[in-house]
Amino acid sequence: MILNPLPILNPLPDLLLRPLVEAALLEDLGRAGDLTSDAIIPMDVRDAFVIAAREAGTIAGLDLARLAFTSVDPSVRFTTHVPDGTRVAPGDRVARIEGPARSLLTAERVALNFLGHLSGIATATATLVDAVAHTDTRVCCTRKTTPGLRAVEKYAVRAGGGVNHRFGLDDAVLVKDNHIAVAGSVSEAVKRVRAAVGHLVAIEVEVDSLDQLEELLVDPVDAVLLDNMSPETTARAVRLVAGRMVTEASGQVTPETAPALAEAGVDLVSAGWITHSAPVLDLGLDHTPE
Repeated sequence: MILNPLPILNPLPDLLLRPLVEAALLEDLGRAGDLTSDAIIPMDVRDAFVIAAREAGTIAGLDLARLAFTSVDPSVRFTTHVPDGTRVAPGDRVARIEGPARSLLTAERVALNFLGHLSGIATATATLVDAVAHTDTRVCCTRKTTPGLRAVEKYAVRAGGGVNHRFGLDDAVLVKDNHIAVAGSVSEAVKRVRAAVGHLVAIEVEVDSLDQLEELLVDPVDAVLLDNMSPETTARAVRLVAGRMVTEASGQVTPETAPALAEAGVDLVSAGWITHSAPVLDLGLDHTPE
């Protein structure tokens, strides 16, 4: 089974990003604005800062950071030093921001919150990508995302070198264990799906045993999710599938466990933690008036 080539990291449109940024700024500014900056800094003072990495990682979310600053003040000049997807070392400069000092400090936390969070996801994804780089297996995310931030978190996965699973319940079918339990069997669940969805809707079925896989292979679908199988069982499953479906391994996928699963021959390894539990990448705003 040949998968599509890795996509180019196209930027997300500002139309999609702006509501997220505006909601975050409204939350931070509250009813009275930035009391601290307004009290300390005269309105006419202009200054410059850089965003720099405090640790090694992969950058994602620069457009959100830009919008945080320019939404507070359109006169702010935001200049990137690296594009999203860049791997940085401690001390590397990521962007430079110039403009009214009040505005820069008012937007600072929202900008860094988005940038640190998404860069953390990109960095976590990159660790898995590196772990399976000696194979043809790709790293995939899940729907285990922060409510309201799915589009940007999945973008961050792509920035880290991964690929995206479905974006929601409406763009593909994934028959999971509870669906099978209610339907009574794998074959009955697949039968019901085929009768209900259109011919262009992709279908994936989760199986947790070789017996379930063999039942599925009587009427193969587009993809099979091999859930919580050992590398040895995963390799047997891949041989049984023999290229008739895309194979995805999931369950406790970490940089330590991913290589063996990839070496078993699956097309994809998927992990929820890269979006729901990735540590924030430490980035800071440093004063640089030169």
